[in-house]
Amino acid sequence: MIKCTFEETCPNKTTTCREEKMNFKAKPVIDGKFWIVEEDGEKVGTLHKKENNKFMLSAKGGDHYFSKKDEITKAFGKDFFQINEKTKISHEEVRDVYEYPTSCRPYNPLFNVQKKLPLFTKSSASKSLYCAGYYTIKFEKGWVKSFCPKLITIERYPYKGPFKSEIEMKQVLANVKSD
Repeated sequence: MIKCTFEETCPNKTTTCREEKMNFKAKPVIDGKFWIVEEDGEKVGTLHKKENNKFMLSAKGGDHYFSKKDEITKAFGKDFFQINEKTKISHEEVRDVYEYPTSCRPYNPLFNVQKKLPLFTKSSASKSLYCAGYYTIKFEKGWVKSFCPKLITIERYPYKGPFKSEIEMKQVLANVKSD
């Protein structure tokens, strides 16, 4: 029987721990360099391949070092490294304001009731307001399409919008250009 890597920090201290309780898997985040380590589907640590080709396992009990990948598979089993099952760290971001699309993650969303404009900022501390959605704006040279323009632009020039889709905006743009 292989000695458990977590023997010193393990609260169970049983001789059958490895067979009955340990079900560790390493899900790749960056192929060959970084993994999320899970036990029965719950994250318990990370595994990082260092520049010196050694592995560092960071878990609740502290950091553990392995000289070779073989040492890890001996400690956790041959099925420890999962293939082709990348774990996504980022969560799906909200990218709209009042059902209008935005060019980035919106902060401080608000709705200007008088002008009927969905507004947002691009960071939590920003004071520049942007208009969510698609617009057509009339500059000196004519009508142009715009996605999430600054509020100040909308205030300075004639516009049509907001529109929830680019197709809807292009139809209006074709109409105003033909007038």
